[in-house]
Amino acid sequence: MGLRIHFVVDPHGWCCMGLIVFVWLYNIVLIPKIVLFPHYEEGHIPGILIIIFYGIAIFCLVALVRASFTDPGRLPENPKIPHGEREFWELCNKCNLMRPKRSHHCSRCGHCVRRMDHHCPWINNCVGEDNHWLFLQLCFYTELLTSYALMFSFCHYYYFLPVKKRNLDLFVVRHELAIMRLAAFMGITMLVGITGLFYTQLIGIITYHWKRVLQPKKSLGLESAPQIFA
Repeated sequence: MGLRIHFVVDPHGWCCMGLIVFVWLYNIVLIPKIVLFPHYEEGHIPGILIIIFYGIAIFCLVALVRASFTDPGRLPENPKIPHGEREFWELCNKCNLMRPKRSHHCSRCGHCVRRMDHHCPWINNCVGEDNHWLFLQLCFYTELLTSYALMFSFCHYYYFLPVKKRNLDLFVVRHELAIMRLAAFMGITMLVGITGLFYTQLIGIITYHWKRVLQPKKSLGLESAPQIFA
């Protein structure tokens, strides 16, 4: 089944997404201009490292777009409730519609979302049943891209040979130190934030799996049952 498009009209979310895109453009334009291309031209690094950098950047942008515009699991106005699952549904006191349990109402989006995790302003969308895996992809690629950019920034000053050919007429060359400091600050901030978010998401998934699968088996004594078909 294809992913359904979902668009949230929220100026606050648009500003947050715009900030993320600005950080992405800042690094995708200036890091190659200051670090990658000069060191490649002087033979300090192979060209494959530049291809990998742009590949991760494209994956990161695609993951952002998919997580932002994919329906997180919005419930229809007249959902078809299977007869055997009626006891697992409840009435939402905000939108006055029936919803399955573990669904929540998002005040920003104005509707209920199946297995809603949270509303993320950085993607201007809810994180729910249908786009949770896309959100995890975004976290992974963002962390990978940030780590890659920080690694090159560190190597530029402490590992690579100094660049001999420098055009001092270029703005980015004359203000290289300030630009790289700002890039490092944004990179470290995003890396710490995304790492913490990614960690809490994985812990939540593991905890849900434990409560949903392992604990019922433990309560029934299935974990100690003999393995007949070993």
